[in-house]
Amino acid sequence: MTVTVIVGAQWGDEGKGKVIDLLANRADVIVRYQGGNNAGHTVENERGKFALHLVPSGISNPDTLVVIGNGVVIDPKALREEIDRLEAQDVSTKNLRVSGNAHLIMPYHILMDRSQETRLGQKRIGTTHRGIGPAYEDKAARLGIRVQDLLDPKIFRQKVEASMERKAEILRLVYHQDVEGLADQCEEYLAMAETLRPYIADTALLLWEAVRAGKEVLFEGAQGTMLDIDHGTYPFVTSSNPVAGAASVGAGIGPTYIDRVWGICKAYTTRVGEGPFPTEIEGETGEYLLERGHEFGTTTGRKRRCGWLDLVALRYAVRINGLSGLVITKLDVLSGIGEVKAATGYEFEGEICLEVPRHQSVFHKARPRYETLPGWDEDITAARTLDDLPQEARDYLAFVEEQAGCPVVAVSVGPHRDQTILLST
Repeated sequence: MTVTVIVGAQWGDEGKGKVIDLLANRADVIVRYQGGNNAGHTVENERGKFALHLVPSGISNPDTLVVIGNGVVIDPKALREEIDRLEAQDVSTKNLRVSGNAHLIMPYHILMDRSQETRLGQKRIGTTHRGIGPAYEDKAARLGIRVQDLLDPKIFRQKVEASMERKAEILRLVYHQDVEGLADQCEEYLAMAETLRPYIADTALLLWEAVRAGKEVLFEGAQGTMLDIDHGTYPFVTSSNPVAGAASVGAGIGPTYIDRVWGICKAYTTRVGEGPFPTEIEGETGEYLLERGHEFGTTTGRKRRCGWLDLVALRYAVRINGLSGLVITKLDVLSGIGEVKAATGYEFEGEICLEVPRHQSVFHKARPRYETLPGWDEDITAARTLDDLPQEARDYLAFVEEQAGCPVVAVSVGPHRDQTILLST
């Protein structure tokens, strides 16, 4: 039995979905433990290509139980639509379970999110406008609506009325929004309740039983370490904790049950939205990475900002998550790019920083100190062992492993499940 946590080791979009899908063949249970439908995991296997936002990435494996944990915030309309899309692609969702303790994203959360971002103007955070932040705000304020509330219409309406009254006043008076239709939109959620009822369960109990039975369990994080609300580039972060430590809280299982933590990291770096990004590349090379890596958000379609690998941030992710292994994705994208660079430190006012700056103003102004390595021109998408890779690619992986202080356990050389060099099981 192995309990594994998969986390993003950068600013999200690292390829976690592919890794989860790869490991799903051996997993009995896969759990999503935080975030909302602001996340996007693309999975490509023999069943087809799937864009997932709430449903865990192992859904295409009919023998795997997939769980949306209590730490996730759920837009029931988005969940229903995602389930319907999967069923239309002949992917059964009978193996999906949703925690009754997970909180709901309500229509007023979405309107509040959009209104706040618009008002911030150039100081905007860069949210996906899907209501994730306001939903987590209500959760912390004890005004949240939970999945289980859908099953009791009386309780649901009482809680919605108490929460919406305050939001409607702010939306009307501060943001000058029309709130007349909000009550009707909330009522529509009840119509979906019966269709979601078969999926709702005590998922923490299911997980405990699975672990006690010696089953293989995978925890799937959304976003990445540098977007963590406590440990990321605040305030340009998500509203939850993507780091490995949150897996226990967001799924309802003790941390002593976790055996290993794997961090997913691109061979270069990307981020979506606003915020500091020391290794960002402008011009031709950045466009090359964008186009060759198909760097467009799964959820929003927005262009991702592209840059060289940031080893300072990666070392930080290794430390914060207690990573026991690194999975390097999209190594194939660097083929033909010429010399390859990686930032081993930052420079600020003449000082060299080898760790992520503790002050955000320094992070915003930090300049990368690069190490340049020889590149390779060969197409490596058919490589299935390390020996299949050109020496320069192997040297690059060894350099990353040494600098990060964490062993590389797998390397991805393409989007398909089989385009993976697995070095550890």
